[in-house]
Amino acid sequence: MKQIKVSNPILSGFYPDPSIVRVGQDYYMVNSTFSYFPGVPLSHSTDLIHWEQITNILSTKKQLNLANSPHSGGIYAPTIRYHKGTFYMITTNVSHGGNFIVTATNPLGPWSEPYFLNGAEGIDPSLFFDEDGTCYYCGTKGRREGSAFFGDNEIYVQEVDLTTMQLTGESYAIWHGALKGVEWPEGPHIYKRDGWYYLMIAEGGTGLNHAITMARSKNIKETFEGCKRNPIFTHRHLGKQYWAINTGHADIVETEHGDWYMVLLASRPCDGYCLLGRETFLVPLIWEDGWPIVNPGVGLLDRIVTIQVKDSSTLVEANEAQVGEKELDSLLKDYHPTCRDIKENFRQKDLPPYFFYLRNPQEDHYETGRETGLRLYASDVSLTADASPTALFLRQTSINYTLGTKLESTLTNENSEAGILLMQSNHFHYRFCIYKSNVPMVVLISCIEGKEQFLIKRELSKFPSYLQVREEDLNLSFFYSFDGTEYQTVAASIDASILSTERAGGFVGTCLGLYTYTPTKEFGEDFVDFDYLHYQVM
Repeated sequence: MKQIKVSNPILSGFYPDPSIVRVGQDYYMVNSTFSYFPGVPLSHSTDLIHWEQITNILSTKKQLNLANSPHSGGIYAPTIRYHKGTFYMITTNVSHGGNFIVTATNPLGPWSEPYFLNGAEGIDPSLFFDEDGTCYYCGTKGRREGSAFFGDNEIYVQEVDLTTMQLTGESYAIWHGALKGVEWPEGPHIYKRDGWYYLMIAEGGTGLNHAITMARSKNIKETFEGCKRNPIFTHRHLGKQYWAINTGHADIVETEHGDWYMVLLASRPCDGYCLLGRETFLVPLIWEDGWPIVNPGVGLLDRIVTIQVKDSSTLVEANEAQVGEKELDSLLKDYHPTCRDIKENFRQKDLPPYFFYLRNPQEDHYETGRETGLRLYASDVSLTADASPTALFLRQTSINYTLGTKLESTLTNENSEAGILLMQSNHFHYRFCIYKSNVPMVVLISCIEGKEQFLIKRELSKFPSYLQVREEDLNLSFFYSFDGTEYQTVAASIDASILSTERAGGFVGTCLGLYTYTPTKEFGEDFVDFDYLHYQVM
């Protein structure tokens, strides 16, 4: 065993609400996806450092109905657990059906159809398997005796009958959070250690006041006693400009060597704005006097985490060379799949699992595996509607990147569009595209609070074949080219802050993609061929 270093976050970009489980030498982690499809990415690691998204658990409309879901509706806070050869993923579809479980014997699937849990009120469900095999549901809802204010919740448990996949018996309120008048005790997970049941939750909301608290009890059905040191972890006292804010919603895991680590969400602001959403971070913990100490001696997230792994990797060599933090960050980019450069040419029929759609896609609007790349058929679904436009996304993982594509289209219908979409939500986004008018045009469209505006209209002799977007900190620049070599600037220093949660609200991060749109199909069905999509972190 050697100690090496890894940079935080371990999953960059829109990967909130992490839940983790270890099965032998393998770690599996899931995250929330809200109104994006497919839902609940499943990432795998053997060392807590190198993570690869291997699939999406909810991959069919029967498993995940997102019809008319608000942008921050859909899937909330999944939990993954493993028991006697079966993986269990439990989550909430707040838009359709509530809390449900899916199962699989192989993490790659197939995953079962949903088992919706009758009587399971509230959100953020978790499962706990006791030593005798009893399965408990743990969730959060308004107090049964009546909530004094919005967000005045209780954490409750109830047994699950695994033969019927339904709740059974009585439900028990076990905790209401650490602070008097606390808002939003949620995200509960139960663990057992040395004869104690430990309950870890998030509270204080998902913003700056987010915190992680813990309680314990000898009896899972009785009131839990809070840790005297609560919250056991938070950044809410550090201000809006700290490098990582909004820390909370955690899960913990023990390695096969007996070390303990916590995964949690946090946001990285740039000049006060968080464009990447809530990301997944890693922090060590120890147990002391029957309670966890998170990152002992520090008590905060570190940019660089020291972790014990087996020998022989470039990371070990980098650590032994004692490179500086900046150089190590640069080196480690290649070891985080969510940070790597991606150039996808769409020649294969199946898309990599890190691509996704907004709500349930109209499948016949997408064609992959073609010699000309990705073909998108124009939809008349507005980009501001709670519906599924013709658009394909991946997560923005860095505040500094370039995104480029090569496209070919005739666009026969008036006011049709095709190009690059920078999406924070339906009501906050940028569209950089070729545009059908009396003459060929390249345009930049902003959407702020649902109001669309042409920022730039440039008439051209023909449609360009290449479009490129570059972001440096909070400044966006937009370029086009006819030959892929000489690029012309359309706009520079465009404000990217509208793509932040501080401006847009909600729970998601910025997603980058390709799209096409037509307001009418009067002259036929427009389509566009995208030869590639190249996302490169700078």
